[in-house]
Amino acid sequence: MKLKVYADRMSQPSRAVLIFCKVNRIDYEEIRLDISKGQHLTPEFAEINPMNQLPAIVDGRFKLFESHAILIYLACAFPGVADHWYPADLFKRSKIHSVLDWHHSNLRRGAAVYVMNTTIAHVIGRPSNPQAAAEAEKLLSSSLSKIESIWLKGNGRFLLGGNQPSIADLSLVCELMQLEVLDEKDRMRLLGPHKKVQQWIENTRNAMQPHFDEVHKVLMKVKEKLQNQRLKEANKAGRSDMKKQLISRI
Repeated sequence: MKLKVYADRMSQPSRAVLIFCKVNRIDYEEIRLDISKGQHLTPEFAEINPMNQLPAIVDGRFKLFESHAILIYLACAFPGVADHWYPADLFKRSKIHSVLDWHHSNLRRGAAVYVMNTTIAHVIGRPSNPQAAAEAEKLLSSSLSKIESIWLKGNGRFLLGGNQPSIADLSLVCELMQLEVLDEKDRMRLLGPHKKVQQWIENTRNAMQPHFDEVHKVLMKVKEKLQNQRLKEANKAGRSDMKKQLISRI
């Protein structure tokens, strides 16, 4: 029976699981659920994931949720997955677990909460929380600094110091790709000071092409839509200011 992957491509961890399947040629069926429409909150989906979150998988009679657990399972359960994704070496595996555990309580909290309260909340019609955004920005900046000073301090291209990516690289880079929906000045204000992080993102992205960009198409469409919306608002504000100046001179 074919693996089933329940996902929303606007979800960072969903994208990580889908990219992993594609890169490693795992035969699967993608079942798309739209989080913005509450399609993950149905009783039917709760039978697969009682937490009502994405992603989740069904492999035969086996059900699993939480993206990190899913990535580990896929790396172990499907033949042909290269060792560098989740190495057999216990020391390397332990380092991957260390990064993934850190990710959930640091980088994810910082990036996801910041993007939600500065950009996404407005798009989906929810109230934003400026205080939460400010706190998240501090955590995000701290997390980016830690990635550089701890995992990217050597000459390696990826987090474990080697020249091939692991599931940790995939998971964390998908998280940071969510920053693409921010205003470009804001995004570069956050990422600009972290040159090693920027290069690592590019290395990870290139290592998983063409699948990385294909899975991120939905996110990039949202980015384009928001950019056009910001441009229209800026032009409208500019015309309004010009009108006020003309009136003041009459």
